[in-house]
Amino acid sequence: MTEQVEKPQKQFKWGVVHIYSSYNNIIVHVTDLTGAETIARASGGMFVDAGRLEPTPYAGMRAAAYVMEAAKAAGINAVHILVRAPGGVKSRTPGPATQAAIRTIARSGVTIGRIEDVTPIPHDSVRKKGGRRGRRV
Repeated sequence: MTEQVEKPQKQFKWGVVHIYSSYNNIIVHVTDLTGAETIARASGGMFVDAGRLEPTPYAGMRAAAYVMEAAKAAGINAVHILVRAPGGVKSRTPGPATQAAIRTIARSGVTIGRIEDVTPIPHDSVRKKGGRRGRRV
């Protein structure tokens, strides 16, 4: 009879990556599972010079890489990802840096649990800015 050797199960230390991505910036923030303790955070403006470059995929990629290095140093090896756009009366689609940030997190070697959209959606709302005739250019 052949003996089956059991592999030791990998112990996961979970974290949560909060990605807030608008058309003006991206913020990547890693917390513990409760969300109470911040492990690392970075924004697009920390890695590019011009304000117009803050929401670019490059800035998102660099911010995510920076945050994941700090998370790994803290012992986190599995994450859930929560993606948020401005929402409310503003844009409900996340900015262009989101895809690059998620791809970078996946390539960093951590296990990804679930990816969730947590954009706030109003059930009824305050009035959108711009006045009765809208924004006049």
